Amino acid sequence: MKTRADQNHYEKVRCLLFDLDNTLYPYNTGLTDHLRTRIMQFLVEMMDISLEEASALRQRLFTQYGTTLRGLQIEHKVEMKRYLDFIHDLPLAECLSPDPELDHMLRSLPHRKVIFTNADRDHAQRVTEILGIQRHFDQIVDIYDIFPYCKPEIEAFHKALALIDEDPKACLMADDMVENLVAAQSLGIKTVSVGKHQHDGSPHIPDIKALGRLFSS
Repeated sequence: MKTRADQNHYEKVRCLLFDLDNTLYPYNTGLTDHLRTRIMQFLVEMMDISLEEASALRQRLFTQYGTTLRGLQIEHKVEMKRYLDFIHDLPLAECLSPDPELDHMLRSLPHRKVIFTNADRDHAQRVTEILGIQRHFDQIVDIYDIFPYCKPEIEAFHKALALIDEDPKACLMADDMVENLVAAQSLGIKTVSVGKHQHDGSPHIPDIKALGRLFSS
């Protein structure tokens, strides 16, 4: 049962920040597998290395820099558009479909809604259009907007908050990555973990469609 203290925790939230991939749609759609395959293919072709070497490189760059792209930019001067155009050439319509339940949940929440993603705006728009939820978001903060940073770098959050002109204490962020939630909390942003990764410092929901329960009485 929700207590009065729980309600007070969220009553000052004005803006909801949503991660995109594996947050606004479930991890098990298969889209993540396609994305990983495209990243691996990019590394194999660009670096002329084996799949095994590409796998190890992808994991190292992601762990060290927050995204594979950021690592490639720093270590190999890879042009961002070239990389993003390649990896986002995905069969979205094979993995995603309109989600009326998600549409209803988002419509039920009166808060301002913003997408904050390490992907690019075009990918975010295509995903939300297929899900049928694009009308709920009045802004997308993408990887170009926060360049030269990315989540979970604190500088990326500062740039995002400045772009949307919001006080971090008035925001709640939903994300599937623990590192991003930790960074958000350090700025006073309330957080909720979504999907298969749980964050000890955040309430957890298995699917974004359960977000409305945090605000219900």
